[in-house]
Amino acid sequence: MPDNYSDSKKLAFEIGEIALQKKANRVQILDVHKLTSMTDFFVICSGNSDTQVKAITDHIVDEIAVTESPYNREGYDTREWILLDYINVVVHIFHEASRSFYDLARLWIDSEITELSDDEESPDASTPIFDDL
Repeated sequence: MPDNYSDSKKLAFEIGEIALQKKANRVQILDVHKLTSMTDFFVICSGNSDTQVKAITDHIVDEIAVTESPYNREGYDTREWILLDYINVVVHIFHEASRSFYDLARLWIDSEITELSDDEESPDASTPIFDDL
């Protein structure tokens, strides 16, 4: 469990980056420490299938296990909304349809929200995908 706010922030951003490694959609870090005493950060992301949701979850747990293990894990069996509780960082991994329905970012709209994205450049429509065929 992180000891202070800066440790919590570091853990939240590390988890966000780990989720991106499994191509998680719309990775958001919500700083809620001024709004609630239950946690400092929410990490919210989603996958397009239950298989991807499971892969994102497993990857986060495996990569963070070196320093942290979740205090609690909920929703792993259904894979619609998995919650990993690291006390000061709570991770929400949604199936895309469930994320749209619950819209947690809207519920915590007063928090500072940081969007993480993959730095890799995606080809645009004018870029040929297959050269020299």
